[in-house]
Amino acid sequence: MEHGPSIRAQAVALMRRGVPNRVVAEQLNLPRGTVGWWRSEDRRTRGESYERPMDCPRCTGRDVDRPAYAYLLGLYLGDGHIIAKPGQHDLSVFCNAAQTGLIAAAEEAMRRVMPLPRTSRHRKPGCVEVKSYTEHWTCLFPQHGPGKKHERRIALGPWQQEIVDAHPWEFLRGLIHSDGCRTTIRTSRLVGGERRHYAYPRYFFTNVSDDIRRLRTDTLDRLGVEWTHCTRDGNPYNISVARKASVALLDAHVGPKY
Repeated sequence: MEHGPSIRAQAVALMRRGVPNRVVAEQLNLPRGTVGWWRSEDRRTRGESYERPMDCPRCTGRDVDRPAYAYLLGLYLGDGHIIAKPGQHDLSVFCNAAQTGLIAAAEEAMRRVMPLPRTSRHRKPGCVEVKSYTEHWTCLFPQHGPGKKHERRIALGPWQQEIVDAHPWEFLRGLIHSDGCRTTIRTSRLVGGERRHYAYPRYFFTNVSDDIRRLRTDTLDRLGVEWTHCTRDGNPYNISVARKASVALLDAHVGPKY
């Protein structure tokens, strides 16, 4: 579709005043692609180079939302990954499709840590992938690397450990919301010839990475939460919290996924 010089001049004038492409397109009833092209041509004509806006705390020195970052770090270490290659950079966290509260919390944490990048949700069989697009997620998660997390060393940087030490419950909540659960163990036994039924709430955390499990248990130890290894098929991948007082602590600060 052809657009006359007058409408283009109006669009350029708005863009030079800082009006976003989307708003310009809506106001002048133009395709967003056309507005983007005109902005690019206007910059080239004026000899301006384009720098994509970003708000990475590590690159700009901006204060990071520390509680949100501690939670997001737990999510990333559990069910998250980063795709980093030319033309494609994004952080993904996979959530149970039925747990809408978790999906919303993951997206909110991404936005609180870095508000500028676009976020989206992608529905897959049984789960929802929450994504945020910016190459700077690798700045905030230096644990990113080739291969699976359990096949390489996972250690927190000093600045990350400082945040986890200041907000340990948020970090644990992220770990449990990704690779953990709160469940109820039901059993029965004969007492004086009468069968009685019992229910015991318990928290589990399962991860193949020795390093990630150690990050969890070290944090539990600092908070006074008692835990045990729950070995299955000879594999110590499960961490269990079953003692009443410790379960109560996790209930108060973490709670079940929903």
